[in-house]
Amino acid sequence: MERFAIIGLGLFGKSLATRLAEAGAEVIAIDKSRDLVDDVRDIVAVAVSLDSTDEQALIAQGVDKVDVAVVGIGTHFESSALTTVILKQLGVPRVISRATSRIRADILTRIGADGVISPEEESAERWAGRLLAPSVLERFAIAEGFSLAQVTAPRDFWNKTLAELDLSKKHKVLAVAIRRTTPGEGDAVARETVISAPGPDTAIREGDLMVVIGPDAAIAALPQS
Repeated sequence: MERFAIIGLGLFGKSLATRLAEAGAEVIAIDKSRDLVDDVRDIVAVAVSLDSTDEQALIAQGVDKVDVAVVGIGTHFESSALTTVILKQLGVPRVISRATSRIRADILTRIGADGVISPEEESAERWAGRLLAPSVLERFAIAEGFSLAQVTAPRDFWNKTLAELDLSKKHKVLAVAIRRTTPGEGDAVARETVISAPGPDTAIREGDLMVVIGPDAAIAALPQS
């Protein structure tokens, strides 16, 4: 499972950190505001208040060891740009930065961002994903062309283990969690369980919801129910 750093916990950053954590990912959540940090403290692995332009502070929290860093700072472009540069200098493999305009997106790309998230285009992108892949119930863009999605397990996957399905090789996606509803007996209420970081022996059942991460095209190409 990849490790993520989410820097900037406004509406976008908080939502992303929450979704990734709920999918079983290890998330380091960072913001200058202690109040915003406290809002996600019980959700993510690590939540800390610091200045993201302080290189040593980032290193102290292990941000230089994450696989993906998302800079969600939306109000202070100078801080966003400087944070992006520092993260690349620290050797973070993938740095995804949020931009509030096309000009800023171009600047972030030029200074080293591996991907840029443009909130203005997100709604249209989500609708396109729903129309192209009806089995995709919810999709959240992590980077340009790369998403975390919740999909209904297609019939072709039922009663097969993840090892048999070999999703990463055959479908170019990774299953990071499985949401399963178990009917209650008698008057008992149905119970939902979440299998975080499912192993190769985990079998997919009819009715399962799979949380997958991968390229948008690969998610759209998954078998339809």
